[in-house]
Amino acid sequence: MAEVETGAPEEYKKFSSYALPVDPDQDDKAKEIKLCNFSRPHMRAFHCSWWGFFCAFFIWFSIAPLLSEIRDSLGLTKGEIWTSSIVGVGGTIFMRFALGPACDKWGARIPMAALLCAASIPTACTGFVNSATGLAIIRLFIGTAGGTFVMCQYWTSRMFCREVVGTANALVGGWGNLGGGVTQLVMGSALFPLFKVIYDGDSEKAWRTVCVVPAVVVFATGVMIYLISDDAPKGNYSDLKKHGVMAEVSAAASFRSGACNINTWILFIQYACCFGVELTMNNAAALYFKDEFDQTTESAAAIASIFGWMNLFARGLGGFCSDKLNARCGMRGRLWAQTILLAGEGAMVLIFANTGSMGLAIFIMVLFSLFVQAAEGSSYGIVPYVDPPSTGSISGIVGAGGNTGAVCFGLGFRQLSYKAAFMIMGFSILGSAGLSVFIFIKGHSGLICGQDSEVNRPKQETLTVPVPDAEKADEVNAEATPEAPADEKPDEKAAAE
Repeated sequence: MAEVETGAPEEYKKFSSYALPVDPDQDDKAKEIKLCNFSRPHMRAFHCSWWGFFCAFFIWFSIAPLLSEIRDSLGLTKGEIWTSSIVGVGGTIFMRFALGPACDKWGARIPMAALLCAASIPTACTGFVNSATGLAIIRLFIGTAGGTFVMCQYWTSRMFCREVVGTANALVGGWGNLGGGVTQLVMGSALFPLFKVIYDGDSEKAWRTVCVVPAVVVFATGVMIYLISDDAPKGNYSDLKKHGVMAEVSAAASFRSGACNINTWILFIQYACCFGVELTMNNAAALYFKDEFDQTTESAAAIASIFGWMNLFARGLGGFCSDKLNARCGMRGRLWAQTILLAGEGAMVLIFANTGSMGLAIFIMVLFSLFVQAAEGSSYGIVPYVDPPSTGSISGIVGAGGNTGAVCFGLGFRQLSYKAAFMIMGFSILGSAGLSVFIFIKGHSGLICGQDSEVNRPKQETLTVPVPDAEKADEVNAEATPEAPADEKPDEKAAAE
């Protein structure tokens, strides 16, 4: 029987041992998350995932705290500024749809590295903007960086087993989103004032040159991610396919499977009402506090950054709660977490819209941000279960929902007063919370009816792309029967050797 052990395709692994405990039944995915560990492949992918998305988010909204200065320098209207913001988030919609199937086919590492390097180029060219059209076009190309979210979520789904994947996805997504808050503070309250000093108080020269700094950092990050990380626990996709451990995946078939599932589109709407809200706030917060409370560019940017800083823990908290409720109540627990968080988010938006005191507005914004990001985390605690072989495509479609929501809400802010736009946003979120009752995932309980098929989730529900069914080699060894399963064909393998 030694031939079966040495000849089975599953025996190929890039790493002979792992720093984290793994589950062999889930393709060597890690069963734990050790935040201070950077070893390959699991935790290296974890840290590359959130850092890559953080950098993408940073350049995506690096212009946001400078918009008031750009508006004054170029003589732009409120409508023209909001048009550029809408284009900046809208351009990512197509990227997210396309990158989901790309991840199913090639993994997350290569698309992540390529997109970071590509998006850094228009970021560095921000200083060449001289009109409203130019601003919209440059933000369109910079906005492609937002597509890295798909790779961010897919990568950790590929590295961590189902018991902790909600927390893993939420942490990398939240820490990546943190870039939206950090860029408000770093670009608006640190680098911009520094460049004004360098240029003797010339604000226009400062905003035209300051974006070169993050562009260089992000390009270097893309190169680093490509060189130091891995696609999956057992190695890179190209090697896994070469050794027969992983089957070739059709990107078109993956997308078709994900897009034909009604649960995907319900989550699309719900994600539009949490991540779409965050994207809108990243564009609106600094302008809101400057226009409504007469703050300077620097102080408004500092206040606006608070919203993004909540990502440090809030999204992870949502994923953690989803995992814990799943352990107690199955899928019903995840759906209740999703519903409650969205309802709380909607309520906070309505309160924020009617707050006239700046101090109270900041406090409500903190609570508002907590619910927003926790709902994002709970959303991606559900996504991996919808159709596991099409996880990349579903992640892309649901992620595109966030950008679609940002476009819709952005149009509201473009045409309406701040209060009216916030009121529409709040009621839309409350409506989306009720959609959880219509989510029915095969083999799992619904929000108010149905039952999970088994106490322990079947293997089909783990987050994998299709791989050859070579896992039964151990059973062949244990049973020592003369006949092996047809799909393994160990005798043919031994003869070939």
